[in-house]
Amino acid sequence: MNYSHFYFLGIGGIGMSAIARYFHHNGYEVRGYDRTPSPLTRELENEGIDIVYDETMQTAPWNINDWTKADTLVVRTPAVPHEQEIYTFLREQQFTILKRAEVLGLITQHNKALCVAGTHGKTTTSTILAHLMKQSHVGTNAFLGGVSNNYHSNLLIDTNSDYVVVEADEYDRSFHHLTPFMSVITSVDPDHLDIYGTAEAYRESFAHYASLVQNTIVIKKSAFAEVESRKSACAKVESRKQIYTYAVNEVADFYADNICVNEGTITFDFHSPTTTIAHLQLGVPVWVNIENSVAAIAIAMLNGVTEEEVRHGLATFAGVYRRFNVHVNTPQVAYIDDYAHHPTELEASIRSIRQLFPQRHIVGVFQPHLYTRTRDFADGFAAVLSQLDEVILLPIYPARELPIPGVTSDMLLDKITCPRKRLVQKNELVETLQSLSQQSSPVAIITLGAGDIDRLVPEIALRLQANETNS
Repeated sequence: MNYSHFYFLGIGGIGMSAIARYFHHNGYEVRGYDRTPSPLTRELENEGIDIVYDETMQTAPWNINDWTKADTLVVRTPAVPHEQEIYTFLREQQFTILKRAEVLGLITQHNKALCVAGTHGKTTTSTILAHLMKQSHVGTNAFLGGVSNNYHSNLLIDTNSDYVVVEADEYDRSFHHLTPFMSVITSVDPDHLDIYGTAEAYRESFAHYASLVQNTIVIKKSAFAEVESRKSACAKVESRKQIYTYAVNEVADFYADNICVNEGTITFDFHSPTTTIAHLQLGVPVWVNIENSVAAIAIAMLNGVTEEEVRHGLATFAGVYRRFNVHVNTPQVAYIDDYAHHPTELEASIRSIRQLFPQRHIVGVFQPHLYTRTRDFADGFAAVLSQLDEVILLPIYPARELPIPGVTSDMLLDKITCPRKRLVQKNELVETLQSLSQQSSPVAIITLGAGDIDRLVPEIALRLQANETNS
């Protein structure tokens, strides 16, 4: 790309920040805008990237004013509204503006891109894959959709490797800009119906994505038929492409069985078409990570990672920020935070916390993300949340959307059948949970959602831990 300056609209997004870090690491001038400060934007500023926010617009409105459009590429996220002031200025001045996914596609097109697509599990699976590759003799670069707890970053750089692990985001058909060498497809459960309109259109987009993969697809066995049946309607799918399936406790090309859960550990046997690796241990012992690991191991071994490197890499995997992170774990109170924001993801998280704490009172705090998603999956959310012992809802996090009449957290609360349920405001949550933790019976609390609930996690953990210290 023939640019020396890169400006990021929405630089605080997890995917945007990884690309910003990439250009900054490679010596380019990088600046950006975001709506509000966050821990991630503070990290970027500490790394030397200049960022402006809404509240500073009057004093420093244009931290791009001294750049010429010939030397500057603007990278935008769809989360920034069309009418946003800086975005309007950049369009009027005719700066070159590309979507994040377009830029990621350009960066990775000359590498062997190992992509992970799917409605659920993308971030954890891609981060496991990146760790397996990074700690092996093969090495990799990576653009991740979450912060790896092993590397404390969403960007991995290895100048000696021509591999790059990429989380392939289906939102706004972003993954159609990629050129995958190999890909995992974890699931095709409908989502983002505000963009796709119908479940059929959503699944068609995955079939088109599959047609872009150059070499090999590793797809969850239950999702295989959904994509395979639609391939003929898409661009040509090369006959040379190899398609493998993966599963847990079910025979597939790659699968796990002999699963053993014992005192906070999970081990399993991994089977491939050519070998079996017995008694692999999960570094993060969460049931859903078995499935994520099988997919990641399959791609890693297809690209040269050895059995011993797989064994060591999986055992040392430390997880992903906001993917079932355990913040407090005492005899009286456990506190876990998770990014789950789709009914299927919530169900996996709730199942996992019940497996870890089967004798405890389970409290789920859910912040719905987007009005459209809440509307489209209200019955599914209600059914899953009703499995909890106690439900606390926060108001809907709107992100890029305007309110939809009748679509509220109150509407969702009415559908939930769990007898212990309530709606609280965000500024009331910490005190509410602290009070719950002081009850006589042991409790396990999980916060769920993709909005800004994560801003409360440090304070929640601090208060719950303090309760234990003072009791």
